[in-house]
Amino acid sequence: MLSFNKEFSLEITSDLQEIMQNAKSKVKEEMDSERVGYYKLPKTSLVMVEEAKALELEHIKQIVIIGIGGSSLGIKAIDSILRPITPHAKEVLFFENSDPITISSTMDKINKDEACFFIISKSGSTIETTSIFKTIVDRFELELDDAKNIFAITDDGSSLSEFANHHNIVQFNIPHNVGGRFSVLSAVGVVPLQVAGYDMAKVLAGGDDFLDSFFDDKEEHLLRKAAFVYANFKKLSINVVFSYSDCLDNLTKWYVQLWGESLGKIDKNAQNVGVTPIGIIGAVDQHSFLQLIIEGPRDKTITFINIEDFSNNLKVPDITLKHIEKTNFINGQTFSVLINEQCKATMQSVIESGVEADSITLDEISERNVGAMIIYYELLTSLVGAMFDINTYNQPGVELGKTILYKNLGNN
Repeated sequence: MLSFNKEFSLEITSDLQEIMQNAKSKVKEEMDSERVGYYKLPKTSLVMVEEAKALELEHIKQIVIIGIGGSSLGIKAIDSILRPITPHAKEVLFFENSDPITISSTMDKINKDEACFFIISKSGSTIETTSIFKTIVDRFELELDDAKNIFAITDDGSSLSEFANHHNIVQFNIPHNVGGRFSVLSAVGVVPLQVAGYDMAKVLAGGDDFLDSFFDDKEEHLLRKAAFVYANFKKLSINVVFSYSDCLDNLTKWYVQLWGESLGKIDKNAQNVGVTPIGIIGAVDQHSFLQLIIEGPRDKTITFINIEDFSNNLKVPDITLKHIEKTNFINGQTFSVLINEQCKATMQSVIESGVEADSITLDEISERNVGAMIIYYELLTSLVGAMFDINTYNQPGVELGKTILYKNLGNN
């Protein structure tokens, strides 16, 4: 389960209370009307779990993901978090960026006879994804017609969908009312991660439980956090997520896309709104970014995320090394205790310095906690977007860059 031990300080005026209730009503209307589809995914995607189980891929040892942004970040987040507790999980390789060195080195890791390939693009025409897919098809001389080791995940009717139909390739469709960055609990994440060996039914159940809890008025801290962001975004324009575990690094990257692409908008009054997301890792970034937080501009809020029980009892050996005896006080203690105490001490230092902070604690690494964290941030994003009165689910700034790229590359 998740616990929320520290919240941002917020004085709730009558006006702000009305904005909060209106935002919650809008989010509920989005869900009930099915204008926005991610709310239903924890239930509707259970069928995808069964379809993934039915694929005859027992011989497969490598899962190759070809996708970018919302088509990969959520998959990477879940894979990174759950891999330590899923020793039988298959290797997952990611092709995301157009960097030729990375593409080449990752292709060198593929064993064609033991790999299956998931090409993922909601629009079906993402230039990075299609370019890399063509490169892989060419490099490994993949047979496309009736392929048993290639799967497409895309919108029904997209160009990628039509490609899959043409070659009789199995495809899984993303609901039209689910945006790419909100799609990790759709076929985008559920199918390849289930094939990789993760229990995605439990991930979905964790998300479903948190959704129910929120709409049963048991997660009001979430509404208050959204209200704090809304009420203070002009002076506190940066939110730093400080995650105290390496396995949470990709979750923070997923959060950065979700938060930035959803909330950085021009509102109906032609005002630029949004809060800049930054993801860092403890205790590493105590030695880099913390100084800026403590003594730099007071334009940041900090969200601390930690894991209470790592299920790993690695200890600092009870030995003394000449001239570095100063840290002997930690001898015999587990690294789990050390990193969590570092988190507590850093949060205390931030608060005592007058910086606003809140905290989220996962009691353990588990599928249900991963699902809850995903829904937590998706709901928070939707609530803040409702308060800003923007379209949380489009990305016109991104589309402008694509248009310029296509023109510059000669596609007129």
